[in-house]
Amino acid sequence: MKTFLVILLAGATAALTVVVRVPIPGTGGYLNFGDIAVIFCGLFLGKKFGGLAGGIGSAFADVIGGFFIFAPITLLAKGLEGFIAGYISEKRFTSSLIDTVFSDTGRKKSREQIRIDLLTIALLFFASFTMVAVYFVSELFLPGVGLAAAVSEVPFNIIQAVSGAVGGYFVFIAVKKALPFEKT
Repeated sequence: MKTFLVILLAGATAALTVVVRVPIPGTGGYLNFGDIAVIFCGLFLGKKFGGLAGGIGSAFADVIGGFFIFAPITLLAKGLEGFIAGYISEKRFTSSLIDTVFSDTGRKKSREQIRIDLLTIALLFFASFTMVAVYFVSELFLPGVGLAAAVSEVPFNIIQAVSGAVGGYFVFIAVKKALPFEKT
């Protein structure tokens, strides 16, 4: 079940990354909605599988979009972002949502209380800002990019990071509310 969800959510992450792209002057990068999916993947699947789905889906989007040189960097940046979001989910929500919904036998478990949690959102900013840091450091060493372009991309990456953390959290809450649970 988890392997299927990793593949499905990696595809959704790639799609959200590719469908809406706003070019960033300086490096030729772009703003996208992929970080919402990456954060959701981590919250929903947990650290290991969320990091895989977010990283692979985002790197695949770079390959599809012709940004081959960024694909390994994206795999690391978004994989870490999803991993950290998953770690936060496992600590804040006891386990990943997919583990909460389906036990080993596939039997549904009861729902824990759902509420907007500002501490979780603040912690998710850390996951997203990890992505910003990985891109910044990586772009310093990429041929033809350098310091000026890396610095020019930081504000756009911060916008993407914040929207990804907040958007991914609220998508997670909406999915969590929509999933059926047994009443206890």
